[in-house]
Amino acid sequence: MSRRYCLTLDLRDDAELIAEYKRYHEKIWPEITESIRKAEIEDLEIYLHGTRMFMIMEVSENFSFEKKPRRTEESEVQEWRT
Repeated sequence: MSRRYCLTLDLRDDAELIAEYKRYHEKIWPEITESIRKAEIEDLEIYLHGTRMFMIMEVSENFSFEKKPRRTEESEVQEWRT
């Protein structure tokens, strides 16, 4: 049985930084997609409305927010974030 989490984040009101973020995410590395799947995230969507970002995650019953950061640190995600 899947669960759904909806998260929000308010971005800094800086059009240039938001545009840069969008450009950076136009082509996501395969390692990032693999990391998401390994974390038991079945589907992930991100929407932006003004400066408010919405993330909708469909996760398996094995997903855990507590385990996710550890799994993330073990992958190429650290390089993606820099």
